Amino acid sequence: MGILSRASYVIRSKLNAILNRAEDPGESLDYSYEKMRDELQDVKQGIADLTTQKKRLEIQKRRLEENVEKHNSQAREAVSQDRDDLARKALEKKKSKMAQIEELEEQIANLQNTQENLVEKKNELQNRIEEFRTKKETMKARYEAAEASSRVSEALTGVGDEMGDVARSIERAEERTDEMEARAEAMDELQDTGAFDDALSDKDSIDRELDALSSDREVESELDTLKSELGKSSKKDADVDADAESVDADVELDEEVDIEAELDDSEIEAELDEIRDDKA
Repeated sequence: MGILSRASYVIRSKLNAILNRAEDPGESLDYSYEKMRDELQDVKQGIADLTTQKKRLEIQKRRLEENVEKHNSQAREAVSQDRDDLARKALEKKKSKMAQIEELEEQIANLQNTQENLVEKKNELQNRIEEFRTKKETMKARYEAAEASSRVSEALTGVGDEMGDVARSIERAEERTDEMEARAEAMDELQDTGAFDDALSDKDSIDRELDALSSDREVESELDTLKSELGKSSKKDADVDADAESVDADVELDEEVDIEAELDDSEIEAELDEIRDDKA
C-alpha cells in the first residue's frame, strides 16, 4: 500500500469515526423512511402517467374503430352505386385503420402489462415501507432506551463527559481547599512563633525575652497576692523567708567578726604604747 493510499485510508477512517459519533440513528431511520416514501410516490406517479398514456391509446383506438366502421359503410354504399373504385379506396383506408388498431392494441397490451407490474411493485414497496416503519419505530424506541440507560450509567459511574467535568471540578476544589487549609495552618504557626510580630515590631529577641520574663513575674506576683488573700503561703514566700533568715545569720556573723577585729586592734595599740614608754 502506497503512502497516498494509506493516507486516504486513514482519512476515511477518521471521517467515518467522526460521522459515526455525530450520526443520530433516529434521524437516519427517519431519513431512510422518507426516502422510501419518496420512491413510493415516484412509483405511484409513474403508474399514473402510464395509465394516462394507455387511456390516450385506447381513445385513439376507439376513433380508429369508428373510422373502420365508417370506411366499411362507404365501401358498401360505393358498391351499391356501382363505384368500385370508391369502394376499393374505402376498403384500403379501412385496412390501414385496422392495421393501426392492431398496433395500438399491442401497445396498449404492453402498457397494461407494465402497469400491472408497476402496481405489483408498488404494493410490494408499500408493504416494505410499512414494515420498515414498524421496525424504525421499534429501533428508535430501543435506541432512545439504550441512550437513556447509557446516560444513567455514565452518571452513576462518573465516566460521561459532563460527569468527568464534574469530577475534575471536585478534584480542583479539593486541591484548592487543601491548599487553603495548609496556608491557614502555616499562618497560625507563624502567628504562634511571633513571625508576624517580628515584621511589625522594632524589638529584638532580648527585648522580647525580657518582656516575657516581666510578664511571668507579674503573673506570679498576682498569683501570690491571691494566695495571700486566701491565707495560703506560696513556695516563693517560703523561699523569701529562708533567704531572710540566712541574711540575718550572715549579719550577726559579720558583727562578731567586726567586734573581734576591733579587739585585736586595741590590743595592738596597747602593746605599741608600752614599747614607746620603754624607749623613752
